[in-house]
Amino acid sequence: MKIMNQNLTILISLLLLMTIHACGGESSQKSDSEPVNEESGLTNFQLEHGIGPVTEEVELGEFDPQLAAEGEEVFKAKCTACHRPTERYIGPASGEILNRRSPTYVMNMIMNPDEMTREHPEGKKLLQEYMSPMPYQNVTVEQARAIVEYFRTIEMTDENVTNQ
Repeated sequence: MKIMNQNLTILISLLLLMTIHACGGESSQKSDSEPVNEESGLTNFQLEHGIGPVTEEVELGEFDPQLAAEGEEVFKAKCTACHRPTERYIGPASGEILNRRSPTYVMNMIMNPDEMTREHPEGKKLLQEYMSPMPYQNVTVEQARAIVEYFRTIEMTDENVTNQ
């Protein structure tokens, strides 16, 4: 009888935990108050700023040279196999990316490339154009923000950009 009561207690505990998990679920980036684009299934925020862990718009503010230097080191360690600052390579040139995409979008692409190329219209276009998926590099939010700061230092001109 004692073993049966223990098993029943364990079963009830497991059911309770499963119910709590199911009710809480994973947090969604899609807000009930924000309309979802019917064609893409993404919110307006996601369309502009990407899909990923950065769910609020990143404001750049005053340039931080120390953060940019940290970003350059992360970029050199994790990104230069596929990206060059001023030329198309395996992936697009990273210079002046902030003129084409929001800092939030860039950070989400860095940290969530799989979902971005699978679900986001611009990510899908990049995958079609470059025919090489961007690998997940296990970059933290802080590292991605530092890379964005580094991107602010890259000057591109028509002379040093090839096939952009």
